[in-house]
Amino acid sequence: MARGSRLGAWMDGARVADLEQPRWPQIRCRYSEEALRSAPLNSPLLSCSLPLRDRPADATAFCRGLLPEGQALQALAANAGVAVNATFDLLARYGRDVAGALVIDAEEPSRRRFGAHPYTQQSLAAAIDELDEYPLGAHDDSELSLAGMQDKLLLVRLEDGSWARPLGGRPSTHILKVDDPRHPGLVESEHLCLELARAAGLSAVRSDLTEVGGTTCLIVSRFDRELSGGELRRLHQEDLCQALGIDPDGARGRAKYESGGGPSLRRTAALLDAYAAEPETELDRLLAAVAFTAAIGNADAHGKNLALLHPTPGTIALAPLYDTVPTALWPNLRTDAAMAIGGQVSLADVTLADIVREARSWSHPEDRARRVATDTLEKLAAAIGRGAIPSDSPVASLVSERIERLLA
Repeated sequence: MARGSRLGAWMDGARVADLEQPRWPQIRCRYSEEALRSAPLNSPLLSCSLPLRDRPADATAFCRGLLPEGQALQALAANAGVAVNATFDLLARYGRDVAGALVIDAEEPSRRRFGAHPYTQQSLAAAIDELDEYPLGAHDDSELSLAGMQDKLLLVRLEDGSWARPLGGRPSTHILKVDDPRHPGLVESEHLCLELARAAGLSAVRSDLTEVGGTTCLIVSRFDRELSGGELRRLHQEDLCQALGIDPDGARGRAKYESGGGPSLRRTAALLDAYAAEPETELDRLLAAVAFTAAIGNADAHGKNLALLHPTPGTIALAPLYDTVPTALWPNLRTDAAMAIGGQVSLADVTLADIVREARSWSHPEDRARRVATDTLEKLAAAIGRGAIPSDSPVASLVSERIERLLA
């Protein structure tokens, strides 16, 4: 697009900001007068990294975080006829259904453009086979994007329970993930961990396993979509890289990890402490998520796999758990924690004392931190004991062993 082009950032039908490209590749965010009246200055609206101000701010990293990574990004860019680092152009093409409540569109979005192309079992299997060419299921009539590297399709669940491909910026409701042939059983293990989290009382996305054309797939509900009064509503959210203004492409694509300059648990806690409506409750939830991550052996809980919801203008809350992969089950996957826990980098060596030490670095009371972490681990063990997931599964064995060591 030409220099000086402008895109609208819309939420709930209101144009809250303009996205401008004064020079390539920078993207600037300028809040609208309506947005400036909606919440106190310096409160988070689009992002914690873009507090509400009456002057433009650099939104390049936040906008980059709305797009996928790796091969998926390359395919989307090739299909749009633009460079992979042309973030502004890519959002102009694919920004009408992105993560959170945002709709990126030069003109006021219209529901009249919404559509859905129903899938049959055969066409859904074909869409999975074509993911290399059409990541996310994005074709010429698709206007959608989602962060991440894993092969996935964006789906709409129709009223009769069947699946469809969203068209014209229609908000997707579910994400289909395909099992990784290099790590067979990965999506099943993720599903079991999500089941376990919910059984232990943790907030986690809902998931189902299914077979499509002989391929094992995981279908998860989007936590940034809500059905209310028969209408589907977008809920605003951002991942931790966006919230901290970190470009995930930095450090040769390693910036989503703390070791690459990415988010840390302490910086995450600082955001919750500053902007959550109930900071202590949210810090408890973050601590429970840390204990869960240690228990399942997930070394990939990086800044793109943890997110914040924006329940009301100016406030944030920790999003439900998602992408809960027990990487410890695959020896060839990373073993260092994506975010250090109490200074401990090796996930296999994390102890309950490390978890408590991490919480103390947030100025969270030690007794409370120990109680929350211990309670979380005990509830996970109890859930396994009562059969929340198959007791003979590798996930159950792994988590039971890790919990026993953590509580020893």
